[in-house]
Amino acid sequence: MPMNPNLDPGPFRFAGGPVGVLLIHGFTGSPPEMRPLGEYLAARGLTVVAPLLPGHGTTPEDLARCRWQDWTGAVEEALTELRSSCEKVFVGGLSMGALLTLYLAERHPLDGIIVMAPALLVSDRRIYLTPILKHFVKFAPPSGKGETDLSDPQALERIWCYDLVPVAAAAELLHLQRIVRRDLARVTAPCLIFQGRRDKDVPLQAAQLLYDSISSVDKELVWLDNSGHCLTVDSERELVGEKTYRWIMDVSQFRGKDTENQRLWKKDQ
Repeated sequence: MPMNPNLDPGPFRFAGGPVGVLLIHGFTGSPPEMRPLGEYLAARGLTVVAPLLPGHGTTPEDLARCRWQDWTGAVEEALTELRSSCEKVFVGGLSMGALLTLYLAERHPLDGIIVMAPALLVSDRRIYLTPILKHFVKFAPPSGKGETDLSDPQALERIWCYDLVPVAAAAELLHLQRIVRRDLARVTAPCLIFQGRRDKDVPLQAAQLLYDSISSVDKELVWLDNSGHCLTVDSERELVGEKTYRWIMDVSQFRGKDTENQRLWKKDQ
């Protein structure tokens, strides 16, 4: 059974103005974990799209059949679609979604990226055995033995995810991680990085590794003292939304024109 089966794990889209944001969820997760950030940005006039990655939102068996190219292909398709309706395009992702965000930034011109809890490193060292284990073990329980690193007692209610990890899919995640890490120097887009200090899934040095490895001139690392891995649903989620929106406005050179842009965008809807 997935966590919170009553939640709709499907994709969402909010029509808005000429600045678009593609939001990408994490491994075994689904778009609901990106919805608080998506709603915050959409309420301020931005166009927001959050696709459901292949193999997610259904069953662990579906995810076990996926390759890393299925995920990269899906986000490239979503990026192309968003470009067709927006003048400026930003991409943001959480955990594996952060890897996919970086993958896009390494290969496509973007106006900016928002990287949250980047899974360039992972705390669960079982992942490094998955290329061999996948031939003997189909599914494994998630790490942490049911413990949560989230500080908001209601945070888990905002998450739809599998309660089992397909070992073959974890091996694909490892492959994606290695590809993205190899090409980090190719990232030149403005980059905003968020990392929760309570995160038990991604070592804290992963965020610093990202900051030090990319070629972006405009880059910022924001530490969240009271957030766990899924920082988009935790107690500092509004801070993440506010910081992300202001940063996007700055990078888009709309700072000081926020109210007028919101009025014009809402008028056009």
